[in-house]
Amino acid sequence: MEYQRDMAVSSSKDNLGRLPATSRNSLKSWLIRNLTRNKTMTGGIVIVVIAVFMAVGAPLLTTKEPKTMHTLERLQPPSGEDWFGTDHFGRDVYSRTIYGARVSIIVGTVTAILTLAVGGVIGLVAGYIRPVDAIIMRIMDALMAIPGLLLAIALVALLGASMQNTIVALTVTGAPGTARMIRASVLSLRSQLYVDAAQAHGVSTTRILLRHILPNAWAPIIVMGTFAIPGTMLTEAGLSFLGAGTPPEIPSWGNMIAEGRRFMRSAVWIMVFPGICLSLTTVGVNLLGDALRDRLDPRLRGSMEMSEPD
Repeated sequence: MEYQRDMAVSSSKDNLGRLPATSRNSLKSWLIRNLTRNKTMTGGIVIVVIAVFMAVGAPLLTTKEPKTMHTLERLQPPSGEDWFGTDHFGRDVYSRTIYGARVSIIVGTVTAILTLAVGGVIGLVAGYIRPVDAIIMRIMDALMAIPGLLLAIALVALLGASMQNTIVALTVTGAPGTARMIRASVLSLRSQLYVDAAQAHGVSTTRILLRHILPNAWAPIIVMGTFAIPGTMLTEAGLSFLGAGTPPEIPSWGNMIAEGRRFMRSAVWIMVFPGICLSLTTVGVNLLGDALRDRLDPRLRGSMEMSEPD
């Protein structure tokens, strides 16, 4: 009996010791399986990683200062020394394109986070507290009635052209739509039985919103965040193209495209390379957003799992 008891104890210890390795292997196999099966997610991740690497490693990937002017080397075509050619001030287009990734990614990511934070709070409060809903959503409707680009131009003109003010303007224009979408999710969640049970037990409104409704609304919030980033990047490029975004001396893809339009016939490379980078980055983030939506939406996830081979 003692021998059997010792064998059982040792067997249970061995099983406990193997659990972490098994869980790690299962997580690794799950990631590999999803990345190999879902080509959309793999392509989006690859493009986003390359764009982030360009933004973070810009000083290591370039050999020339993006703002340094060489008037004797104006409008030089791509060559072995200047890979993407030079612009009308003799600045290296390759260096400016690499550094331009910083502006687009920073503005897109920070604006998306602020938009989700502001719009999320407004949507949670408006969707759960009905008396406040009528007041808050009418304000959101008034903001949404104004075209977003025109409102952003007006705000930047009022506050001044800078990266910080561009982020503020894009947050103001993007928060109403986010608030309305989150409000729709909260309206469907507030009628669930677990919310009624929490109300019956006297749980406070803040606790219900943070502990019961917000965790169940994370999936649409994450998906909206991934789609907000490329939209914000395009809007920032549009503002810079119109001269109402970041200052002209700051290398950004929108500024470079705006400067290159005057030399489309003689030096088309000034706007082609930043345009390609902007297009690929927005496509990559959109692909990642599509993949996350397919995985986080229970209805789409169920249909995908049934269609996937074993």
